[in-house]
Amino acid sequence: METFDFGVIERSWHYLFFVGMQFTLKLTFFAMVGGICIGTVLAMGRLSPIRAVSFIAGGYVNMIRSVPLVLVIFWFYFLVPYIGAWIIGSDTPVKVGDYTSALITFVLFESAYYCEIMRAGIQSVSRGQVFAGYALGMGYLPMMRHVVLPQAFRNMIPLLLTQTIVLFQDVSLVYVLSLTDFVGAADKIAHRDGRLVEMYLFVAVVYFAACFALSSVVKHLQSRVAIIR
Repeated sequence: METFDFGVIERSWHYLFFVGMQFTLKLTFFAMVGGICIGTVLAMGRLSPIRAVSFIAGGYVNMIRSVPLVLVIFWFYFLVPYIGAWIIGSDTPVKVGDYTSALITFVLFESAYYCEIMRAGIQSVSRGQVFAGYALGMGYLPMMRHVVLPQAFRNMIPLLLTQTIVLFQDVSLVYVLSLTDFVGAADKIAHRDGRLVEMYLFVAVVYFAACFALSSVVKHLQSRVAIIR
């Protein structure tokens, strides 16, 4: 322990949190919002009575959930510029920034997992309420919007937050794109000052504290949020 220099943390904490952690939290938040929105649409698609819609949504979810996240990050980083060029009819790849590529990747990847959570939440709502909505003259979309989805979201809040904790941890994989998230910022300082053990130990402590605190919030919500039957 005498050879350790934990002063490197004191000298670099501003950069770690106001650059690295700020990037991590920003990417986590926007990926969570986008993932939940697209995941809800996918969940409705999987439960759609139209077989083609259900097949396409189910195929997308199963494909995404069957490949590693780091591979998906590389896919979108290299393919999105060409997909964009194909959409707009350009002969040259569209310039997509590293952050935009990472955000698109996490939104589309996490939407597959949020989809399964929302599908379970939708199916947890009593079928009697669904039939009651139809009996009142509601169509499928108004019934989902006003009857089913509000209850599904309330039922699934703990699971949605649990998946967000996983997302918060997964964001550290953007180091493969040389983006400066919390882990990337710590890695730069560690190699600059030659203090790898101290910095990686500090990163582990910060992630443990953050995830433990969020897990405690989830546990509290599980005891407070009543499941509507």
